[in-house]
Amino acid sequence: MDPITQGAFGAIFAQTISNKKKILFGSIVGCCAGLAPDLDIFIRSASDPLLKLEYHRQFTHSLVFIPIGSLIVTFFSRIIFKKYLSWGETYFFSLLGFATHGLLDACTSYGTQLLWPFSDERISWNYISVVDPFLTIPVILAIIFAIIMKNKYLTLFGILYILIYLTFGAIQENRAEFVGKSIANLRGHNGKNLTAKPSLGNLFLWKTIYEDNGFYYVDAVRLFANSEYCQGTKIKKLDLLNDFSELDKKSRQYKDVKRFNWFSQGYLGKGIDENIITDVRYSAVPNEVDGLWGIRINLNKPASDHVDWVVNRRNYVEKWKRFFGLLLGKNCKDLIN
Repeated sequence: MDPITQGAFGAIFAQTISNKKKILFGSIVGCCAGLAPDLDIFIRSASDPLLKLEYHRQFTHSLVFIPIGSLIVTFFSRIIFKKYLSWGETYFFSLLGFATHGLLDACTSYGTQLLWPFSDERISWNYISVVDPFLTIPVILAIIFAIIMKNKYLTLFGILYILIYLTFGAIQENRAEFVGKSIANLRGHNGKNLTAKPSLGNLFLWKTIYEDNGFYYVDAVRLFANSEYCQGTKIKKLDLLNDFSELDKKSRQYKDVKRFNWFSQGYLGKGIDENIITDVRYSAVPNEVDGLWGIRINLNKPASDHVDWVVNRRNYVEKWKRFFGLLLGKNCKDLIN
C-alpha cells in the first residue's frame, strides 16, 4: 500500500488506545510505526535487480516480526517523546501501528510474506488497490478531526469506515471472480488459475486473468449495480524450457526467471518482445497485457550475470484515456449480451 495510507492506518489504530490529552503524540508514533516496515526498500543491489523484490514485504512485514519492529520504533520514538509518553504507552502505540502494515499490504494483490520465516508464500487477498484515495482520504480526515476535537468517536468512525470499505472490497473481488469464470465459460475455457485484481484507485473496475491452453486471457470487469465485462486480449504463458531453450540452466539468468516466477505468483507471460518476460498481473489498462514491469533475458551475457529489470512507462497519456473509458463503460457489455 502507498506510504500515506500506511501512515494513516498506523495513526488511527494507535488513536484507539490513546487518551484525549495524548492523542496527537499517539497518532504520530503510530504513523511512524505504520511506515517503518517499508524501510526494507533500502535492501537492494546494483548488480541483482531482483533482490529488492525478494526482501520487500518479507521479514519486516511478517507477523512474527511485529513485536521486534515495534520495539525498534519505540526506541527511536523515545528520543523525541520521552517527556510526553511513558515507555509502555510508546510501545503499545508502536505495536498497533506496526501491526497494521503487513495486514494492510496483504489486502492488496502485490503479495506479502506474513508467515515468514515459516513460509515464503506471498499472501494477497486482492481486496483493494495499492493506491486508493476512496479509502485513504476519509481515514486521514477522521484522524485530523479526532486530534483537533479530541474526540475518540471520530477515531471509531474511521475504524468502522475501514472495516466497511475492506468488506466491500472483498464482496467486489468475489463478484469479479464470478464474472471472470463466466467469461471463461462463454469462450468454452475451463478458467484455470483464475484471479481478479482491482485496478488503480477504485473498487469498480477490475482485472481478471485466467489460463487456458498455454495462454493467459486478460479482461476488464466493471462492477456497479450491474456486472459488465470489457473484452481483453491474451498473452502466451511463459514456457521457460521451450521459450529459452538456449539459456544455460546453471546460469544466474535462469535462476532469476525462477525467482521472478515466485514473485509474480506464476503469472509470467512472453509478449511481442521475444526477450522480455512480463508480470501479467499488472498493467495500466486492466484489459491489456502491456505489463508495468518485467525482466529481459540476454543470451549473450556471461553465466554469472543477472537479468535486466525493465519498467514500462510508454504512452501513459493514451493508456489513462483508455483506462477512464473502461471505467465509464466504453466497449463494455453485460454478460447476457
